[in-house]
Amino acid sequence: MDLDAYVSAHRQEWARLGELSGRRRLTGAEADELVTLYERVGTQLSVVRSTAPDPALVARLSALVTRARAATTGPPEAAWRDLARFFAVSFPAALYRARRWWISCALASLVLALAVGWWVAAHPQVQAAVASDEQIRQLVENDFESYYSTYAASSFAAQVWTNNAWIAALCIASGVLGLPVLWILYQNALNVGLVGGLMASRDRLDLFFGLILPHGLLELTAVFVAAGTGLRLCWSWIDPGPRTRSGALAQEGRAAVAIAMGLVLVLAVSGAIEAFVTPSPLPTWARIGIGALVEVAFLTYVFTLGRWAVRRGEIGDLEERYVGDALPIAG
Repeated sequence: MDLDAYVSAHRQEWARLGELSGRRRLTGAEADELVTLYERVGTQLSVVRSTAPDPALVARLSALVTRARAATTGPPEAAWRDLARFFAVSFPAALYRARRWWISCALASLVLALAVGWWVAAHPQVQAAVASDEQIRQLVENDFESYYSTYAASSFAAQVWTNNAWIAALCIASGVLGLPVLWILYQNALNVGLVGGLMASRDRLDLFFGLILPHGLLELTAVFVAAGTGLRLCWSWIDPGPRTRSGALAQEGRAAVAIAMGLVLVLAVSGAIEAFVTPSPLPTWARIGIGALVEVAFLTYVFTLGRWAVRRGEIGDLEERYVGDALPIAG
């Protein structure tokens, strides 16, 4: 192809498209002309790329087509509006709909942790099977407390956030299978109960709760939410109700993704508390008070905004325009 001749033949069209793309207001006829030229120049760009890929011309036509596309389709909605809707509607609605699942996970884990803690604290033979007397003494008098101040606060916050985000992601990602989520919950409750029992056996429950409650309230709530979300996802294909299994799994899967995205921020907050508040010189009551205040704020967020959103028909799914069409099925 003679590139110079091709440019000469279409120069006026390109100039006209550039002129129309730059106008703020168009008449009906000009809008139709813009669409026609946009499609035509898009085709010409493909021809140039495939037959005579001159870099300068390709870049020029690509920029022209991009501007024309923006002028044709209109400016995109502001990202902050989507972000605001997510945190004001989608995320709390998804949390509220799954509340029975994650509250059940929390209660079951609490009962198991208390049972394990009592069992360990009340039976010296169990303590001996877990660790030697010297190792228990080291844990109680040094390791448990120093864990929260060994690293720089910012690095520790990032480490805690990454670890907890990974646990939450595992709960949601493996939720469709069900059993892996139960195993993660069991391991988490077992570890908390075991350490609590060892601390109680040396009369240091005050230190245990003073260090674990400031961040643990919100952190464990996030883990329970992730676990409950995963189990709800599993149940969606076991008992889909009036929906098809694939439709139920898709709908609950999208809501699960919304929860996973929101938990990123929740876990970042709990990680910051664990790094900056838990090891701080503040009195124990002040540190626990901060943790309790943040936990109450989260639960209030869920049971106010979430309940209001669900009453309006929100389920934490994508907006209808993004979900796509569903095939009709026989009822």
